[in-house]
This record gives sequence, C-alpha cells and structure tokens, in this order.
Amino acid sequence: MKNIKHILYILACCWLCSCKKDTVVPPDVIYTVSLDGYTVTFTTQTTANSYKWDFGDGTSSIDKSPVHTYPGKGKYVPTLYVATNGGVTAEGSTVINIAKSSAVKLDDNTLSDWDTVTHNVVTAGTGGGILKIAKFDYNSDNVFFYFEMTSTVANGDIFDFYLDADNNAGTGYATGTWPGGGYDVLMEGAMLQQWFDPFYFSGATQNSWGWSGATIADYYQIGTVVQDGSTLKFEGALKRSKIKGLTGKGLKLALTVTKSDWSVTLGTMPDEGSAPIFLDMSE
Repeated sequence: MKNIKHILYILACCWLCSCKKDTVVPPDVIYTVSLDGYTVTFTTQTTANSYKWDFGDGTSSIDKSPVHTYPGKGKYVPTLYVATNGGVTAEGSTVINIAKSSAVKLDDNTLSDWDTVTHNVVTAGTGGGILKIAKFDYNSDNVFFYFEMTSTVANGDIFDFYLDADNNAGTGYATGTWPGGGYDVLMEGAMLQQWFDPFYFSGATQNSWGWSGATIADYYQIGTVVQDGSTLKFEGALKRSKIKGLTGKGLKLALTVTKSDWSVTLGTMPDEGSAPIFLDMSE
C-alpha cells in the first residue's frame, strides 16, 4: 500500500508542477461555414477569450461568429485566430469558393424574389398540360426551381425530374422523349407532400430502362407554396453537393407530372420530342 500511495503522490505532484512549467496546449479551433451566394455565416464552436477573423479579402472581424459578404466570385482563405485567458493562441483556416449568387431565398415566405429571375424561364408548350411556367436559378449551394401550374397541393401530383447531371448525352438513359440528354438521375414523388425519391440510372445500355434507388439525406427543400385561385405556385431547391454527377458546368433536365395514382400524365416540360431544358452553370 505504501508503494501505491507513493506513486499516486508522485503523479499528482508531477501533474501540478507541469501545469506551471509546461506549455499549455492551445485550444482546437473549430467552426462551421454556411454559404448563401456571396454571404458566408461562420459559426464558431471554440470557447476562447478573444476572437479575430481574417476573411481573406482584406477585411476582418472580432466577432465570435460573424456573417460576412464577399465582394465577388473567387477563392478565399478565411482564418480564425483565438486566444485564451492564459495568452495561448491558436488559428484555423479553410478555403471558400464563392460562385454565382442568387436572389432566391427559400425561407422568406414570399415568391417575389423570383421576379428578378428573367433568365432560364420556360413557358409550357402544347404538351404542358397543367404546367404553365417554370424558372430555374442557382448559386454555389443549390439549383433553385419555381413552378406555376393548375392544381392544388391536396391533389398530390407526382413529379418525375429527369436530370442529365453531367451534361453528357453519352452517359445515362437516352430516352427518346427528350432527345439530346443522357439522364443519370431520376427524382420521383409527390414532393409537395414530402415524398421525393432519387434513383440512379442502372440500365445495361443507354436505351435500357433501369434505375436503382439511392439514399440521400436532405438533398431537396421546398420553400414557399402559394395557392392563387386555381393556380398553384411553389419554389424549391436541389442541393448541388448531394446530386451524383452534378459537376457544376451545366445541367439538362426534363419533367413530367402525373396524377397521384399514376393513371394519367398531366403534363410534360418541355414537350415530348423537344431538347431538354439546359441550365448553364459555367459562371
């Protein structure tokens, strides 16, 4: 027992002494980054006595978790410097790629921001059926979509999105419905009723119908939904980082809307036999 007590005493003594003589371990610098166009929200999880941000664009902040808007597109390297009460400092950097910004917001309870989107506007053709207008936009995080159609949420209309995610007609399903695209991803479901499943093309050839189910968390989001008389208007977004093969250089897409029991096709966009909608994402 004496030996044991002696060892414990020595360990305690060494620990107490080392606190005074040894260099105190600096804190881990931990923070998350959320991009919304040119605006970045930094959320710091490190507890410290002081904070200083160098945003990598010539500006700085002493806030713990600042929100910063960058001047334009480009690659930036923000760095967070922290200091403890004992004067110990640490730093942590990351790389941020700022891409195209968008005026579209999904959490503002309005669709008025879509009034600023005058490009990538598609008007339904003769085969549009209940579909009237579609609009598309994007930023560094999302591909945004907006639809006007003659329907209601309660109808439970089923949407089928065909995505040529890599903008390559030589890969994916070469359906004759919308020539010029090779559709790598199919998304199907009553998305206004929180059902929208992703599938990857798995056919033996490009002309073989075959899709395998995929599990992707939080890959889409529905924003504001408005019933304006007989017209249903709504917006949403696909998460770019969650869509397989979405390189960011371009995206071709087409869609059909079907009755909730799959008994009737209610509309297509674009019309059958037309080239798919092209969203140029090279900016």
